Amino acid sequence: MIGAGHTGLATSRYLTERSIDHVVLERGEVANSWHHERWDSLRLLTPNWQSRLPGHHYNGGDPDGFMTMPEVVAFVSGFARHIDAPVRTQTTVTSVRQHDSGYHVTTTSGEIACRCLVIASGACNRPQIPEIERAVPATVERFTPMGYRNPQQLPDGGVLVVGASATGVQLAHEIQRSGRPVTLAVGEHVRLPRTYRGRDVLWWMETSGVWDQRYDEVDDLVRARGLPSPQLVGSPERATLDLNALSALGVRLVGRVATIRDGRALFSGGLRNQFALADLKMDRLLDTFDEWATSNGRDVDVGPPERFEPTRSPDSTPLHLDLSSGEIRSIVWATGYRPDYEWLQVPVLDRKGSLRHEGGIVDAPGLYAIGLPLLRRRKSTFIHGAEDDARDIVEHLAGYLAHLRPQG
Repeated sequence: MIGAGHTGLATSRYLTERSIDHVVLERGEVANSWHHERWDSLRLLTPNWQSRLPGHHYNGGDPDGFMTMPEVVAFVSGFARHIDAPVRTQTTVTSVRQHDSGYHVTTTSGEIACRCLVIASGACNRPQIPEIERAVPATVERFTPMGYRNPQQLPDGGVLVVGASATGVQLAHEIQRSGRPVTLAVGEHVRLPRTYRGRDVLWWMETSGVWDQRYDEVDDLVRARGLPSPQLVGSPERATLDLNALSALGVRLVGRVATIRDGRALFSGGLRNQFALADLKMDRLLDTFDEWATSNGRDVDVGPPERFEPTRSPDSTPLHLDLSSGEIRSIVWATGYRPDYEWLQVPVLDRKGSLRHEGGIVDAPGLYAIGLPLLRRRKSTFIHGAEDDARDIVEHLAGYLAHLRPQG
């Protein structure tokens, strides 16, 4: 097992249950990414009652609250202790090669041979930075969410935040409130209210069964796996953080960054269309919730149906911005993440560097993955999504090992 985050540990729990000998390799410490690669104010997007791993649930006094990063680290680390996971920390995997009886794993602590290998290193190992970043003038400082900690890191002056998914809107909100004027470059995004009909929107996602939709039930799986994370924030106020809220705070909205040429950032048009599309998709999802509540007799348990104000378009939207003028002093690339498979010397990557897999069963005997977007279900990348996925993966793995055993 490579990775001692929540998905790797959940898988370890089921391997132990089936008496399958294994070891969990971790480059840092348990819950390393949660501990070292998140900004200071970040909270989980999922409410505390949804924080659960196999046999290990949140049991605090604030079920509708949202964990801070130290609380997430404590929760995941507590789970590792609870299951007595066989974790080897400070052990970086440098290469994995296939051989006749399985895989040969080279680490900074030695060599390991195994029949099966589970990649639980996740999808957020490196920030996804567009190539146009090279054209940014040297006078403009650049940051990614993996290195950003708080607004005090940034120079005084304007900030361009690129990307309007969950990360982008949260950082734009925090930085704008610090007194630094923010310009937010908006591309495709997923708009959601924090609460709907008196319940958290993620209660609806779970209870209505939307989050349990399997990967083989999705029409356009490749597109679905590439969708940005929804515009949600886990705040004590349970506030909705959408583009309307940011505009009201003074954040300037512009289109997607198309290119940077001669020190000028050029933005695409069609911002109004992006807004309309996101609003349409949100309303369709809310329709799904309403239909589920009515057909299952749950209308009496929740408030009346709601619809929200459409995303407001700015009166005028600049199509370019001179990054050399001094107006923008820093850029935060909230443009997503990508996995790091440089150590994987097995031909299982497609031309874009993604793992070829079918529901986490990788295109090589005895090789598995967990923790990737929509791996087996829509909830796969969330903490509570690890339990079902890990159970499925271990069931297949156990069957594979049983097939290898000599008969007779």
